[in-house]
Amino acid sequence: MSAPTEFAALRWREREVRVEYVRIAPERSDAPLVVFLHEGLGSVAMWKDFPARLCDAGGFRGLVFSRPGYGRSTPRAADEVWDVDFMHRQADEVLPALFEALGIGEAPWLFGHSDGGSIALLYAARFPDRVAGLVLLAPHIFVEDVTVANIKEARKAYVGTDLPQKLARYHDDADSAFWGWNRIWLHPPFRHWTIEAELDRIRCPVLAVQGIDDEYGSLAQIRGIAARVPGTGLLELPDCGHSPHRDRPEPVIVATASFINSRRQRT
Repeated sequence: MSAPTEFAALRWREREVRVEYVRIAPERSDAPLVVFLHEGLGSVAMWKDFPARLCDAGGFRGLVFSRPGYGRSTPRAADEVWDVDFMHRQADEVLPALFEALGIGEAPWLFGHSDGGSIALLYAARFPDRVAGLVLLAPHIFVEDVTVANIKEARKAYVGTDLPQKLARYHDDADSAFWGWNRIWLHPPFRHWTIEAELDRIRCPVLAVQGIDDEYGSLAQIRGIAARVPGTGLLELPDCGHSPHRDRPEPVIVATASFINSRRQRT
């Protein structure tokens, strides 16, 4: 990503943390702001050029950031163990603190992938007046057997292959990123995690996208959102796995730009 990396200072979990972020096209002052929320092993760098491509196609501004524990943001503390509510805490605590630190008073559009999509849903449920709309790629609203099975395979790969070296390209502390995500998803009580009830509080427009070949979840995830949030648009992509923005970027960009701009025109 060619835009300069900046850092915001937040106080979270009773300590100071820094959050890396990149602004895209801030000169488009009247354009919608799209905030990108990364996956469970994601970061600013792992989005690569997708956010800029999307913002250019739609005429948007963008904000891309790495959650604490990821990318160049402050790693997890040595004794920090995430609990079943870790995504709720991101939505309820980290996002509001980040927006306050950056002086974001408007209601942005949230573009979330995987865990980031779940966090976007939780934020929209918790703060319905503070979000313009949601674009969700492969979000989780409950835990499926296929998800757990493949996260177990990821653990094997991290221990037995060069996956740590690969992740180190995108994270200052790959262990912080990997084990924070992996351990909570494989924590037995997390098997019962669900945010389905929270979806009933969402009032903003929603576009939910999922690959038909998603190895980390079935189409029941986005169809479950549509069942609870009236008017949700669904895009089910063939020849696409868990990362639609990497596997099928063009249809994702076209659908997102159309979705956001068509709803802007109605207001």
